[in-house]
Amino acid sequence: MKWGYGSKSRSRHSSVVAVAEETEGIEIDEEFIESYWANLPSELLREVLMRIEDTESKWPLRKNVVACAGVCRSWREIMKELVKTPEVSGKLTFPISVKQPGPRETLLQCFIKRNQATQTYHLYLSLTQALADDGKFLLAARKYRRPTCTDYIISLDADEMSKGGGTCIGKLRSNFLGTKFTVYDAILPYAGAKMVKSRSTRLVGSKQMNPRVASGNYEVAHISYELNVLGASRGPRRMHCVMDAIPTSSIKPGGVAPTQVDFPMGNSDSSLPLRFLRSKSNRMEKSLSGPLETQREGSLVLKNKAPRWHEQLQCWCLNFHGRVTVASVKNFQLVASPENGVAGPEHEKVILQFGKVGKDVFTMDYRYPLSAFQAFAICLSSFDTKIACE
Repeated sequence: MKWGYGSKSRSRHSSVVAVAEETEGIEIDEEFIESYWANLPSELLREVLMRIEDTESKWPLRKNVVACAGVCRSWREIMKELVKTPEVSGKLTFPISVKQPGPRETLLQCFIKRNQATQTYHLYLSLTQALADDGKFLLAARKYRRPTCTDYIISLDADEMSKGGGTCIGKLRSNFLGTKFTVYDAILPYAGAKMVKSRSTRLVGSKQMNPRVASGNYEVAHISYELNVLGASRGPRRMHCVMDAIPTSSIKPGGVAPTQVDFPMGNSDSSLPLRFLRSKSNRMEKSLSGPLETQREGSLVLKNKAPRWHEQLQCWCLNFHGRVTVASVKNFQLVASPENGVAGPEHEKVILQFGKVGKDVFTMDYRYPLSAFQAFAICLSSFDTKIACE
């Protein structure tokens, strides 16, 4: 037997999954669930849940892992221990995964679908090698135009992308010309991060805001687009990204980037694993792992990977390894900018690449130390019209 389980163990596996599916999305008394499963041997439960986590490794089967974590407190704690971060496993499982850095050695393949009529953008995890399949939904964003700027509200819910929505986890804001952008995180990105005071911050903290949201307005990245001296048709836009929340050392061997391990909860003992509540800053700091010092000094800087001139095509080209099929000024690859002009092997790795494959479909591939949220925000900035750059 492949996993060393007998027929009884396989039966328990099916029963556990069935229980998880039946309780998913249903408001059930936590104390009742705890008492109902109190007599189940912890060693047996852990063994079965470990098998589920190992065998249900890809979506849509991965939903059983999420369902098991929602059954009761004991199941949740075991699943949180078994499910590793994307950096280690290369998998996106719980909603918090979109706020955690991707794998170090491979690119996580995703794609973005744009709806120009509704000004919305949806990020999906690719489930196959196809450039765009049904995908696993990860994040959504809606564009809001203002007299002097543009906001992109980023949400965990495809149907709730309002500024006061309870699933908003951050936003992207541009200047009037669409050449400079700031990425804001609604959750403390690292210990010591400063909350920006603004009108939008006051609105987030007001009673108009859903009380379940972890209110905040923390700057985590600054993106700028420079005038392309080659002309818009002779090369990609020049991008410059300062990742305030990520230290430069994170791309070096043994380097570490701050990693959020859970959404902050007001009362984690009585909350389901996928919910997040308003909390005090000291509680939020405990939901982080990685460097705890202020990250402002020595922030990671990303820049465009230099394109090469293709004599036969008579244009500037980048090698997207088949992940981009349509030429567009929006296409880009970002690599780490070397400190003091001294480049090493780590500065050759593509950390984020974005490109067009259809009228309103774009691929987005990212790796450590970026998270899906940070990568998505950077890619959203590419959709804005750059008056001074084109």
